[in-house]
Amino acid sequence: MARERKFSIDELFRTTKELLLLHGYEGFTFSLLADRLEISRGTLYKYYDNKEELITDYMLDEMEKFLLKLQKITEFDGFEAQFNELLALIFEHSEIHQIIIIALQIPANISKKVTLNKAKLDVQHLDMYKHLQTFIDLGRAEKILKPQIPDGLILGFIFQTIAIPNHTRVPAEEWVSSIKEIICHGMFTKNN
Repeated sequence: MARERKFSIDELFRTTKELLLLHGYEGFTFSLLADRLEISRGTLYKYYDNKEELITDYMLDEMEKFLLKLQKITEFDGFEAQFNELLALIFEHSEIHQIIIIALQIPANISKKVTLNKAKLDVQHLDMYKHLQTFIDLGRAEKILKPQIPDGLILGFIFQTIAIPNHTRVPAEEWVSSIKEIICHGMFTKNN
């Protein structure tokens, strides 16, 4: 009898992430994952009853890592320093937006574990917005953010910048710097 190849949870989640980003929720299968990990599909079923349980476990882990880093932006003094860290974090975890969209596609009624995981993901999502609200509140207290612009629009605008395609392959550092310039100062050369 052949011996099963060992793999770590990190390797399992990393490969799950790669395949999800490549194939999406519908295209992701245990067969693809098993092939990539060089194991049998049966091995995966020893750990997870279905792909939804695995995907939601992976997403919980990914969001937890993101939230830990997000909490650390408060260690930076002042809104501008926190803004710089937030942008760096968003671009470091540029796939978090895609992951949230994929999570919305997963039916909660697949199993009790999936239902529980989706509820935990909802809590994490709310937790993320609580941290971001603290960030916005600081910007308002320091009178850096315009009071007439709604909080949700500011956060949405910042987070949606990761979805802007870089078709011309501008170097990453220049790309992020340009996005920061547009967010902070607009794109016009003079005020109208």
